[in-house]
Amino acid sequence: MTRLAESEWLSYQHGDLGRVVTALPGLIKTTQRMEAASVDDAAYRRSCAAVSARIHHLAATTLSKIGEADLAWIAAERAMQAADESDDPLVLASAARSGTHALLAVGRFDDAVELGEVAARWLWPKMGAGDPAALSLYGMLCLRTAVAAARHQDRSTANELLAQAGRAADQLGVDANYWQTGFGPSNVELHRVSAALDLGDIIQVIDSALRINVGHLPVERQVTHLIDLARALSLVAKDDDALQTLLTAERKSPGIVRHSAVVREVVRSIYRRAPASAGKKSSPLLALAERCRAVA
Repeated sequence: MTRLAESEWLSYQHGDLGRVVTALPGLIKTTQRMEAASVDDAAYRRSCAAVSARIHHLAATTLSKIGEADLAWIAAERAMQAADESDDPLVLASAARSGTHALLAVGRFDDAVELGEVAARWLWPKMGAGDPAALSLYGMLCLRTAVAAARHQDRSTANELLAQAGRAADQLGVDANYWQTGFGPSNVELHRVSAALDLGDIIQVIDSALRINVGHLPVERQVTHLIDLARALSLVAKDDDALQTLLTAERKSPGIVRHSAVVREVVRSIYRRAPASAGKKSSPLLALAERCRAVA
């Protein structure tokens, strides 16, 4: 079951949301049966709880990505409950990431920062021993809470959390993928762009985003970065560039782009500004708007 869970995590990172959404109901039912059958065996119960935490974390992250914020929070709560039963600090920290995703999705930025900071402390003993998985999970918690702080317009906290993530990435030394985090120096740079976008530093976002090499990162990270860039380009009315950026992102992962609330808002903005003449509204822009359900 652990292999199945990690396989679907890789599908998520590859941007194949359709496959993940299809697989999740069966995976959740299976973990529920496993947990029910583990009552009399403490070690097996902890093992089942760890798998349940990973699957519910995947559910929460996927649901956040497709705009189902309320369901994402329910899945995140279940992930954290199961992680607590696993008695494993890595599982706990990983599940807390799902909590920060869900809290961000419903606009609870202060709570996301607080959860991330608490969860990060669980990892300190393993980080002290140089565990790369602990470093990766710690770094991602810092990155998620940095984004939460930026969305709350707390620039100083966002910058400090990005700096902490940067130090963890430097210690790790490479762009790795422990616990499907995709964490490393490049991911820190992507989150710097994301935080800068939320803080309103649009020109900085455009300048830095175009210089970052993302080709070696998981597809989900590449597409999220392209969506951030498209949003920034749209905010300065570089609509042709924004559209081409979104079309590039869609070729990499149709599911992520077509279910993204951010993409829908960007496309609506471009569509409202596009002149009706010259066939522009019956062009690739209209086709993308229809695929994203940005227009009726």
